[in-house]
Amino acid sequence: MDFSFPADVITLRERTREFIATQVIPLENDERQNSHGPSEGLRQELMSRARAAGLLTPHASIEMGGMGLSHVAKAAVFEEAGYSWLGPTALNVHAPDEGNIHLMEQVASPAQKERWLRSQVQDGTRSCFAMTEPAPGSGSDPSMLATTAVRDGDDFLINGRKWFITGAEGAKYAIVMARMEDGSATMFLTDMDRPGIVLERNMDTMDRCFAGGHGVLRFDNLRVPANDILGEAGKGFRYAQVRLAPARLTHCMRWLGQARRAHEIAVDHARRRNAFGKPLAEHEGVGFMLADNDMDLHTARLHIWHTAWLLDQGLSCNFESSRAKVVCSEAEWRVVDRCVQILGGMGVSMETPVMRIFTDMRAFRIYDGPSEVHRWSMARKIVQAAEKAA
Repeated sequence: MDFSFPADVITLRERTREFIATQVIPLENDERQNSHGPSEGLRQELMSRARAAGLLTPHASIEMGGMGLSHVAKAAVFEEAGYSWLGPTALNVHAPDEGNIHLMEQVASPAQKERWLRSQVQDGTRSCFAMTEPAPGSGSDPSMLATTAVRDGDDFLINGRKWFITGAEGAKYAIVMARMEDGSATMFLTDMDRPGIVLERNMDTMDRCFAGGHGVLRFDNLRVPANDILGEAGKGFRYAQVRLAPARLTHCMRWLGQARRAHEIAVDHARRRNAFGKPLAEHEGVGFMLADNDMDLHTARLHIWHTAWLLDQGLSCNFESSRAKVVCSEAEWRVVDRCVQILGGMGVSMETPVMRIFTDMRAFRIYDGPSEVHRWSMARKIVQAAEKAA
C-alpha cells in the first residue's frame, strides 16, 4: 500500500488548507450562528467563498459538478476542511449531506439525480437522512424500525416519528427509511415542503456545528409517489450500509482536522507557558500527553488511509469502517481531552477554540453507531470467521 498522495492531491490539500486559514477561520466568531449551527446566511457566504476558490462539493462526481475525488483524496481534503468547525459547511462536505450525496450517486435514478442531487452538488441545497427514531423505534438496532409505509394506489402513505435528524430544518429533501407491509425496509425520497411532514422542534445537543441542528420529525400520512422510492423497494438496510460505511470514515477525516488543531494549540501553549521555573512542555506530565497525542493522531490517520484505500479498491469493508470509526473517534477524543487538560483554565473557556472542539466532538463517539455497537458487530464477525476456518 502506497499512502503517499499524488501531486494533484497534495496541491488540492494545500489549497484547502490556505482557504480554511484565510477565508473560513476569520468567520468562526461570526454572530450568524447559534446552538443549532450556522445560519443560512452564513452558510451561503461560506459556500460562496468555496465556490470562488473552486472547492465546493469536491467529493461529488465530475458528472454532477464535483471533482470526483477518490476516498484517499477525500482523506487529504476533508482533514483540512475539518480544521475549522465551519470548514465542512463551506466546502459542502458536512454531514449528513456528504453521505447523502454519496448514496444518491450510487443508488438514485437519473431523474432523481436531476431533481435533487445536481442542485445539492452545485448550489449547496441541503438534505437530511431520517432513520433514527425515539423508543420503541430504531436507534442502534435498525430492526426496530417503526415508521411505516403503506401502499395507496400509485403512492405510499408514510407515518411515524424520527429524531436526531441532522439538518432537518432548512433541508430541501429527505431520505426516509420506513417499514413496508411485508416487514422489509425501503428508502423514500421526499421534498421537505410536502404536506404531512412536521418539524416538531430542534433538539438541544452538545454539538453546534451542523447546519439545521438536529430535528424531531413527524410524518402524518405523508404521501410519496412510488417513483420516489430510492433504489429498489425492500433494500433499505442494504443501502444504509452503502451510505454508512464511507460516511463513518469521512466523519473520522473531518474530526481528525479538529483534533490536529487542538493539538497544535496545546503544543504552542505548552512551549510558551512557564510553571515552576520552566515551560510546561518540559514537565513530563505535559510532555507525555503531547507524545500520546502525536501517537493517537498518527494511529487515526493510518486507519483512515487504510480504509480509504480499501474503498478505492472496490472492496467491501464494513468491518474495517467499524474498526476505523471506533479507533478514530476514541483516539481523536483522547487528543482533544488531553488538550483541555494541558491548557488548564484556558481549556474550559472560549479563550481558545479547544473548548468548542471538545463539546462538538464528544458526540462523535455516539453518532453513526456508538463504539459499543461497532465492537459488538466486529466481535460477531471475528467469531464467525474463526468458526468458518475451524
